[in-house]
Amino acid sequence: MTTSSVKLYGGQHSPYVNRVVMALEVKSVDYELVEMNPFEKPELLIKINPIHKKIPVLVHGDRPICESLIIVQYIDDAWTNGPSILPTDPYDRATAQFWAAFVDDEFVPLLRKMRETEGEEAKMLVFEEVLEACVLFEDAFITCSKGKAFFGGENVGYLDIALGCFVGHLRLNEMMNPTYKILDETKTPCLAGWAERLYSDSLVKDVMPDLQKLQELLKKYQAVSKTVSD
Repeated sequence: MTTSSVKLYGGQHSPYVNRVVMALEVKSVDYELVEMNPFEKPELLIKINPIHKKIPVLVHGDRPICESLIIVQYIDDAWTNGPSILPTDPYDRATAQFWAAFVDDEFVPLLRKMRETEGEEAKMLVFEEVLEACVLFEDAFITCSKGKAFFGGENVGYLDIALGCFVGHLRLNEMMNPTYKILDETKTPCLAGWAERLYSDSLVKDVMPDLQKLQELLKKYQAVSKTVSD
């Protein structure tokens, strides 16, 4: 299958875009990353994703695919070279999909709530909820990894990508707010060790976000977002 006509529309600051980039790297797919500012809702974004009007969007040939987890599954199905991203065993696949949904439906909203909550006491209460979710991920890692390096086993897999795209943001949050350490090796040692291995894995280490660059990009896009909303 040709990979010359694969374009990924999105911004480097977005963990959801990084999620797709990780999948493309695992499968060794040649692609072009087209930077797009979602806050400006450019005409092209509305054309290729008319329902949600958001990034990322993968265009393979002339066919757009939207929603990051759906895109990751599409990549796994469309390119059979390289390691499988989703587990081949039906139960393991369903388990990985369940926890990936938990990331987007439960974990990410908690992170957003913690970021937006004002007052140290209130923020700490939300932080405790985040840590409780991490304990669940710790248990899931022990079950899914079966004693190996990643949720997917020996190689980076679907759940590694689904959750791993947020590791850079979690580390940046810790760097800026040391009180709120989410990847805590004393409370969730397996999860903290997994995050370290993810950042050094040969397949994805080159696309894991650099914290300083990520901070600069986030400041830039937050400024643009404020300008647009004003």
